[in-house]
Amino acid sequence: MTESQEHRFPCDQCGSDYRFDPGNGTLSCDHCGHSQPIAAGPWKGATLSELDFTAASTDKLPESEIEEIRVLSCPNCAAQIEFDPDTHAAECPFCATPVVTDTGTSRHIKPRGVLPFSVDERTAHKAMADWLGRLWFAPNGLKQYARKGRRMQGIYVPYWTFDADTKSDYRGEQGTVYYETRTVTRDGKSVQEKVAKIRWRAAAGRVARFFDDVLVLASHSLPKRYTDALEPWDLPALEPYQPQYLAGFRAEAYTVELADGYAQARQHMARVIERDVRFDIGGDRQRIHDIDTDVSNVTFKHILLPVWLAAYKYRGETYRFVINGRTGRVQGERPWSALKITIAVTLALLVAAGVGYLIATNQ
Repeated sequence: MTESQEHRFPCDQCGSDYRFDPGNGTLSCDHCGHSQPIAAGPWKGATLSELDFTAASTDKLPESEIEEIRVLSCPNCAAQIEFDPDTHAAECPFCATPVVTDTGTSRHIKPRGVLPFSVDERTAHKAMADWLGRLWFAPNGLKQYARKGRRMQGIYVPYWTFDADTKSDYRGEQGTVYYETRTVTRDGKSVQEKVAKIRWRAAAGRVARFFDDVLVLASHSLPKRYTDALEPWDLPALEPYQPQYLAGFRAEAYTVELADGYAQARQHMARVIERDVRFDIGGDRQRIHDIDTDVSNVTFKHILLPVWLAAYKYRGETYRFVINGRTGRVQGERPWSALKITIAVTLALLVAAGVGYLIATNQ
């Protein structure tokens, strides 16, 4: 059974902990300034490869692909965050709830790839402050609170990716639009107008598509609409998983199991296949009666994607903001200021009343 990894790496010169530096992509020591390339060390030469989905579904993955980790489960948002054995208390980075860690461990499929942070904390904080500044009706107090410089959390969020070969036989109909001219009476006069009709004919065929890296969020701790809005991710830049990339950061354990992730991937595939079928049927309109898809050679990866996260408690409410750790794109919960909205509505009513008065006096 694989032991839990701490993701701590002592500096070769002073013994303090290295952290991964997004700016230059190296391990850096904040204490003495020494740095070390990620490529150095016994992990050099690792390759990023796929795992067989059927083997994983039947619990036949090699034991080397499984790890045992110690996680904290937040009682408020249910996030599961990996913690090192020396951590005894913490604040949940997803909802700012004070929690006490447990000592339980969990067996998980190891990550195969990681997309390292390239946006540092200062840049991410500025991106969030700029985003808040563009929100007209956000409370000023929250903006000021966010600008005070409270540290953000760098989190590696878990995802599944799926590859698959698909071949789909379909039955449907192709519709061709044509026009008929008819005579109608309007206002006592006979006029001619063209009426659209559709001529349908049977259609059948086969489409094939290889799906590469269908991405599925493997976590419930963040609203999917936020994480989806952080896309696109530059997945071709994925690196083979090395714990050195996690030095100084947290990693969230997946809570969406592999089978559930595959079900979501199949829904995505089905939408793309339906689009392919409609294109293959052609014509002006399409009807689809049946699609029978054969899926083969399904493989998957457990990967980690970088997200800067800020969770602020302001006047009893928690506001969460997420920043793509590669592009700096920001998404978050939309805060509203009741006072600003009231002022805006009042001003709008005053302007409308003024315009109405001017129109009335000019008539």
